[in-house]
Amino acid sequence: MRLDKYLKVSRIIKRRTLSKEMAESQRVYVNGKAVKPSYQVQLGDEITVVFGRREIVVKVLQLKEHVLKDDSHLMYELIEDRKIEE
Repeated sequence: MRLDKYLKVSRIIKRRTLSKEMAESQRVYVNGKAVKPSYQVQLGDEITVVFGRREIVVKVLQLKEHVLKDDSHLMYELIEDRKIEE
């Protein structure tokens, strides 16, 4: 599954266009490397997303095309959620 679609389906980012823009501006990293929106997400990947002064790190547990809102948190495990100090 493409990275931009995974971020949207798992509801880490609300809209696919926003997840695409964030990946293009190098604010999304997979296993420590900046990737394009077309990157194929694998089980076990660690995705880091930088939202302004907040950074979250999640581990991919499931790859599903369609998920109910209540079950979207089952697609990943939250490893870290921290504020970035400047």
